[in-house]
Amino acid sequence: MNGLLALRVLSWLEGTSLLLLLFVAVPLKHIGGEPSAVRLLGSLHGLLFLMFALALLAASLERKWTLWRSLQLLLLSAVPFGALAIERALSRKS
Repeated sequence: MNGLLALRVLSWLEGTSLLLLLFVAVPLKHIGGEPSAVRLLGSLHGLLFLMFALALLAASLERKWTLWRSLQLLLLSAVPFGALAIERALSRKS
């Protein structure tokens, strides 16, 4: 798997885990009194974010992206639905 494909897959997985955490696990904790969903999805999201960051570093080095471009993609990953913007940016440039 090349660096760009790994980045795209991990972006989708990380973005999906963020949405599940925010819109499923957090309401379950605060409305339903079920904190285990936040622990589980929070840990999964953290792992996926670290994997995304490593894939971003690898793709940045492979593609010789500027620091600014890499930081933009990293910041987009912290925004709900940011994975869609990342996918659009990567498909436009590749």
